[in-house]
Amino acid sequence: MTIELLAKISSEPLDITAVENSVLGPEYGAVVLFSGVVRNHDDGQSVSALEYQAHPDAERFLQKCCAEVASESGLPVAAVHRVGSLAIGDVALVAAVASPHRAEAFSTCAILVERIKSEVPIWKRQHFASGTSEWVGL
Repeated sequence: MTIELLAKISSEPLDITAVENSVLGPEYGAVVLFSGVVRNHDDGQSVSALEYQAHPDAERFLQKCCAEVASESGLPVAAVHRVGSLAIGDVALVAAVASPHRAEAFSTCAILVERIKSEVPIWKRQHFASGTSEWVGL
C-alpha cells in the first residue's frame, strides 16, 4: 500500500486543517500537529518580520524527508512550509503525524521537524526592529 503524502512549499497562508486531514484515519488515536509561528524576537533582538526563500528543489527535498520519515515509522506524515514575506504570528511550517498512540506521534513529529530544518534548503531572513536584517541557515 502506498501512502499519499502532503509535502509542499507554498507562498500562500498555510491551512492547518488541511495538513491535519491529510494524516487522519480510523486506525489512529493520536494526531500531533506542529505549527512553527513567526515570533517577535530572536537572540535578544526585536523581530519585525521574516522572509523565507527556498531553493528551486526545496519541495523535492521536503517530499523526500516526509517519505523517509513515513517509511521509517510506518505512519502517515505531512508538512507544508511557507515562503515569502511573513508577519509576526504567521505560520511558517505545519507538520502532522498520526499514530495509534500519542508517544509515537509526538516522537515522529519531532523527528520530521528536525529533518525538515536540517535537510530542506529554505533560508530565513529576519528583519529586526532596529532596521537591520540577517540571514539564517545559509
